[in-house]
Amino acid sequence: MVEKGNITNCFFHADLDAFFAAVEQHDNPALKGKPVIVGGLPGERRTVVSTASYEARKFGVHSAMPIVEAYRRCPQGVYLHGRHQRYAEVSHQIMTIFHDFSPEVQQMSIDEAFLDMTRTRHLFGEPPQLAALIKDKVREVTGLTLSIGVASNKYLAKIASGMQKPDGLFIIPPGGEADFMGTLPVEKIWGAGSKTQELFRQHSLKTGADIRNLDMDFLERIFGKALSAFLYKAVRGEAAEDFDRDPKSHSISAERTFEYDLYDPLIIEAEIRNMSETLMWRLFEGNVRGRMIFLKIRYGDFSTESIQTSLDIPVQSSKEISETALALFNKKYRHGQGIRLLGVGIGTIEDADKPHQGELFLSPEQEKLRKLEKTVFNINKRFPGAVHRQTEA
Repeated sequence: MVEKGNITNCFFHADLDAFFAAVEQHDNPALKGKPVIVGGLPGERRTVVSTASYEARKFGVHSAMPIVEAYRRCPQGVYLHGRHQRYAEVSHQIMTIFHDFSPEVQQMSIDEAFLDMTRTRHLFGEPPQLAALIKDKVREVTGLTLSIGVASNKYLAKIASGMQKPDGLFIIPPGGEADFMGTLPVEKIWGAGSKTQELFRQHSLKTGADIRNLDMDFLERIFGKALSAFLYKAVRGEAAEDFDRDPKSHSISAERTFEYDLYDPLIIEAEIRNMSETLMWRLFEGNVRGRMIFLKIRYGDFSTESIQTSLDIPVQSSKEISETALALFNKKYRHGQGIRLLGVGIGTIEDADKPHQGELFLSPEQEKLRKLEKTVFNINKRFPGAVHRQTEA
């Protein structure tokens, strides 16, 4: 691990297992053991899989897959609309637990976070015992399982958390970073998308060590500068990505790395709409609002772009978030390139009860949408899952 004086860096990456589907199975025990697919109902044209339970994954169903294709593969599945307010509620419970173990928690999305245990792990024991404590507490409070990866940097911890899913724990030992990456199959190199995997196959690169044996000039000829710089650090066990975001004061965000690079405009649009709805629920949950919307795009070659815009008045609905984010996407997207990661966020956060002069000039549609979504939120707060927004056909 990386030494700073006599301090050794220790990062946990905690990743909820099939989070949305797991919440549905917990809240409705009749669904346990069944292939649960969250995202939409068969026959709904513009819906994609948000999360598939492990039972559904056996049929080849995965996130970002059109529901129509998921149904073709798994007609016996249980198909559900997402309950984003409920997921945000459970996520908040889990993040609160994480903060009991470390003051430095970096929430990456609704179902994953990094915990910097460098300065607090001595209070709870060594990583195996500490990880067990966290997993047990999450299971006790929410009934859910999570997988934890432990390493000296966030990038390796992210990979480690996926090594033994579900309900897994994988620790990369101090000093073993390079050895771990050297034996790692290239399919498990986080951030290397489908086009990159094809290049690996074309050049008979099977493990991290195979890539490590190539010099930088050769790497750049194959992968280009951005991706080759990333791979050079990754296969040596270094912090190929630190996951630190651009500082946006008091912001919340949701982002997703996809199993397969996205090209289909309808799938991309559906993912942005799903993240926008999650963000709106989190605004309601925290009783806050924001006036800046930002978008992050990472392509298959690992190049990354971001764009943001400020609004005259705070956002009023998930529709407003998604339409603004989609406009930013259409302005920034390099057409024809596969997308590896998408992120949507809201900045300039403030207390929702604080008076804002601009709200005196809300349009009738804005006022109607705000009241509708707040009503749905309040109903679902009392009766989880009682109401969902109708998906557009």
